[in-house]
Amino acid sequence: MEKNYATSFVRFLLFLIFMCFFHLGQGQEIRIFTIADFDLKGPVKSCLVSTKYGKEAYDFDKEGKLTKSVTRYNDTDYDVTYYKYRNGELIERRFENYRNNIFESSTSYANFYEIDTIPVRKVTEKIISYDKEFLDRYEYVYNADNILVKIIRTNNDGNDETLIEYTDYKGEQTQTNSLNGTLLKSVRKSTIIGKDKKQKNIVLTKKFLDGEPSSATEEVFDQDGKLSTVTKFIQDHEKNQFVPNEINTYEYDEKGVLVKSVSKSGKVVSVKEFIYQYDKGDEGNWIKEIITPENSYTTRKIAYYEVMEEGTDKE
Repeated sequence: MEKNYATSFVRFLLFLIFMCFFHLGQGQEIRIFTIADFDLKGPVKSCLVSTKYGKEAYDFDKEGKLTKSVTRYNDTDYDVTYYKYRNGELIERRFENYRNNIFESSTSYANFYEIDTIPVRKVTEKIISYDKEFLDRYEYVYNADNILVKIIRTNNDGNDETLIEYTDYKGEQTQTNSLNGTLLKSVRKSTIIGKDKKQKNIVLTKKFLDGEPSSATEEVFDQDGKLSTVTKFIQDHEKNQFVPNEINTYEYDEKGVLVKSVSKSGKVVSVKEFIYQYDKGDEGNWIKEIITPENSYTTRKIAYYEVMEEGTDKE
């Protein structure tokens, strides 16, 4: 989910697709989603997103954490996800599937989380279907610096272990993930000073298949943390190296809002421009996004928690 250059609806659909297949492969660190992940700011209570693809509704608590999402494909087919927290930690997530307005227990499941901090942080995740069938168990193990170093997956097929190693060399930080001893992914982070004499942060992610290079993505962020360039690579087996396959660049206005994207793949160039309407002037949240030249649009209906003058909230 790349929050700086994808619409909220498409981002969350991709997230839901990812979560549906997440436990079929390797695990990754548990993440809590907040209003910032949906291009929202302020005391947002709910947000209804509408596009030609369907509708997505989000509910948030007063701390800005996501508590419920509804993906509606039509009037009778929809998915609902609930999030429950305790002391700022995610302790439960429930995914419910409805088709023809009928709840389907066979494709619905719940994730339960237990957090232990002695002697180091460990999070245990259990995935159970609504038919009370055990699906998966994950253990996320952290080091003394609270950094994820190991993921152990257990299910009816046995155990899998993902080891996560970190190295620091000449200012570059590299994270390497290995599944049962086989290289899976590497992420290298570095910083450079560009021609404009401004700092740029680079994240290079390489993916491997059976331990062999498969694909790579390089993301470049400006000094404000905005994504400016994404270059996608494929493995050229004849040259035995990665070669660029697609380059995407992004431009923002003075408020940090995406206004233009350019995608280049071979000789094909696609340019999109983004126009916004806001609910509270330029300082509020956008409620309509228009993408040209295709003239597609996304609308959002946003409700806010009422903030009292003395600093307390009421709904």
